[in-house]
Amino acid sequence: MKILDFGSINIDEVFDVDHFVRSGETMSSLGYNKFCGGKGLNQSIALARAGADVYHACIVGEGADFLVETMQNSGVNTSLMQKKDVAAGRAIIQVNKSGQNCILLFGGSNHANTEEYIRSVIDQFEAGDMILVQNELNMTDFIIDYASEKGLRIVLNPSPMNEELLKAPLHKVEYFILNEVEGEDIAGGEKDPEKICDTLLKKYPGCKVVLTLGKHGVMYKDDHQKATHGIYDVARVDSTAAGDTFTGYFLACLAEGLPIETVLEKASKASSIAVGRKGASPSIPTREEVDTTTIKPLNL
Repeated sequence: MKILDFGSINIDEVFDVDHFVRSGETMSSLGYNKFCGGKGLNQSIALARAGADVYHACIVGEGADFLVETMQNSGVNTSLMQKKDVAAGRAIIQVNKSGQNCILLFGGSNHANTEEYIRSVIDQFEAGDMILVQNELNMTDFIIDYASEKGLRIVLNPSPMNEELLKAPLHKVEYFILNEVEGEDIAGGEKDPEKICDTLLKKYPGCKVVLTLGKHGVMYKDDHQKATHGIYDVARVDSTAAGDTFTGYFLACLAEGLPIETVLEKASKASSIAVGRKGASPSIPTREEVDTTTIKPLNL
């Protein structure tokens, strides 16, 4: 099975701060780094490092060639990416002393997709292949529609969440991989994890829900089974790519045909390893690291 990640790529500018900047405040940062980023890029690298056959599609803006090279070096097939004379996408990230982050996005080339380009990419895949979509691109609704028309299995990571995404044809999504806030928004205000999952299963019959719960781990639910898994005992350094690492490993292990309990275990462990490292894509572990690293699991 081939996996297409139709996703964003960003130049991440990361500022280490004592606390997040408040309204009207000017503050000096404690450190600065520039990394490859974007939910799409992070998830494609996680997929590749987990061993998946992953293709990435997006528009590449000015100054973003190093992002493409980084993906290639991690094993991502970048042959479907298209260059345009537009500004690259960017993320301005603050990381505080406890490893929490807040992110300001500039769409740039991530918002330069066209129907013609989207069709040309999806036409390279066959029914039964998987497509991963986030919400940092323009035309997310068209991508979902056309992928469904071609028989691709659709995975949605609805981040960043907004009203426009709720108008997209979400009934065509097979897998929702989302956090509690995103789940609450799609489920119409439900806050309890069980109720979020049940509401989505009722609202979009036949879907499968993967609900990440931060320090409480993850819950998986479909019409036939439920599974949970906790996090691991690691020092929290930077959570920037933790969710993207989980998503990539979840899909890669799913494509291998592993049982859902094992899929959750591998994805949770990979995500926890990423939390213990600085940066976005540089923090994503290889499959060998995930399989051989010994860290203590914490109960859900």
